[in-house]
Amino acid sequence: MPFDLGPGTAAALAFALLGAAFVRGYSGFGFSAIFIAFAALLTNPLPLIPVVFACEMLMTVFQARGIRGHIDWRRVLWLLAGAAIALPMSVSFMLSVGEGTVRVVISCIILVLSLVLLSGWTLQRKIGPVGHSGVGIISGICNSAGIGGLPVAAFMSAQPMEAAVFRGTMIVYLTGLDMITMPFLWAGGLVTWDTARGIALAFPMLALGVWLGGRQFLAASPSTFRRFAVMLLLALSILGLLRAIIRI
Repeated sequence: MPFDLGPGTAAALAFALLGAAFVRGYSGFGFSAIFIAFAALLTNPLPLIPVVFACEMLMTVFQARGIRGHIDWRRVLWLLAGAAIALPMSVSFMLSVGEGTVRVVISCIILVLSLVLLSGWTLQRKIGPVGHSGVGIISGICNSAGIGGLPVAAFMSAQPMEAAVFRGTMIVYLTGLDMITMPFLWAGGLVTWDTARGIALAFPMLALGVWLGGRQFLAASPSTFRRFAVMLLLALSILGLLRAIIRI
């Protein structure tokens, strides 16, 4: 098994992978945060981050046909511009202080944002390129710990957007973000032959999970989708904090 995983741990991670892929197929985000948070309960999650990012890109291939025509490319480009500024420093920082410290801070921020969104608050004015680039910088910082999609999802959940546009834009943004991040992870020594083996073993679970999640999305109403997105953000933030407490 890659990463010296035992059979029991590998089976548990495969189950988590399927569930996380389902969530990604339905909502367009959450895959990395769910899987990494679960993996951290069983093993060191840092070597798995490149596997997760590669899986994100593979799932986009599965979903490309369904999201075509529902992508806000202008928003994606400004977000990626901001993320690209932050990523070199954030990956170096994460490798020096540890992924756990980074995730605690991020989880606290996402928890507060989720509670605000649950209250029904939304942004009343249009956010321009500078605002999107700023959120992209925050996302780039967060992606060093594998959860760069969460602040962007919270930001977009606070705006009036069609569910299909939200989902499609998140999928494309996360793909671009991971493509930018992977070379820095490789430079940091996190991309190995075990990474390739892990991706190959994950492929069947990804395909099944994304397919099932996509079918569920087609049956969801806009209000149901937004409520799910906000509740998912809340759950992921709490999971991240609980994980930190358990490790302490």
